[in-house]
Amino acid sequence: MANPKSERLLNLVILLLVARNYTTKEQIRELMEPYRESSTEAFDRMFERDKDELRALGIPLETGYVDKFFEDEQGYRIKRDAFELPPVDFSAEEVAVLGLAARVWRHAGLASATSDALVKLRAAGLSFDREQLDRVQPTLAAEEPAFEDMWRATVERTPVRFDYRRAGQQGSSTRHVQPWGVVTAQGRWYVVGHDLDRGGPRMFRLSRVDSAVVVEGAPGSYTVPPGTDLRALSGSLTPVQPEHTAVVLARTGAAVGLRRSAEVTATGVTGPDGGDEWDRLALRYGSREDVAGDLLGYADAVVVESPADLRTLVRDRLLALAGDSW
Repeated sequence: MANPKSERLLNLVILLLVARNYTTKEQIRELMEPYRESSTEAFDRMFERDKDELRALGIPLETGYVDKFFEDEQGYRIKRDAFELPPVDFSAEEVAVLGLAARVWRHAGLASATSDALVKLRAAGLSFDREQLDRVQPTLAAEEPAFEDMWRATVERTPVRFDYRRAGQQGSSTRHVQPWGVVTAQGRWYVVGHDLDRGGPRMFRLSRVDSAVVVEGAPGSYTVPPGTDLRALSGSLTPVQPEHTAVVLARTGAAVGLRRSAEVTATGVTGPDGGDEWDRLALRYGSREDVAGDLLGYADAVVVESPADLRTLVRDRLLALAGDSW
């Protein structure tokens, strides 16, 4: 939920930026709900403070006369050329932060509030330039349906439930999470939080949420652990890029999930059982431990040929599970 003061200042900037001419103080009061609902004295104090804050932020608030032939009615505006910024280069981290701000703009109710303000401008008989909103509205192409509900849950500290589909899995499973924050990594959106089912911090890719985000508790029912660094935490939880290749044998018709992320390089290969109903797959992976865990799920339908360290790791885990030797 947007801070009332920040939203009021933002709406004031939008109003004065899109208006083609000077807007009078009375018109501003009539068009903006927080001003309109205040007494005359309260409005005067609030408007003066808001003007000072905008100028302190470097926003060029200009005064002038509504009618250039009759200097009897003063108004306000923000000139487009004075508001524009010179070209700015951002680091990858800064772009990520700006992207999140852009997403919040589009999904936290500000977009509808802005549309309402423009309707009021038109109803008041004032002309405006709709394209000027591009000067203050950042954009980011991201359309995950779960974003808005997940963002609201992080702001309000509300536990949630949702169905989640892991990479390479055909079905989904229900997760119960206390969201700590929404972050972007590798061009994708994630929610970071405490996974109640697994008893630890986890990160979930929003595009893999297969259901509605359901509230499971009251707002403010949990707190983020003191000292939590979401950037560092998301970095440690971000899936490792697939920089290695494993050669794996899979029984013909088996390991369907594995085949979705692997490339078949040969068929009719002789396997460890002496039969030729095996396929050779090339599998890209990042974390040796993670891929080993995935391969274990296919039991004897999959055999690792290389690399040797991955083959050894899978064998050792199988031995530990079986409690016996090969």
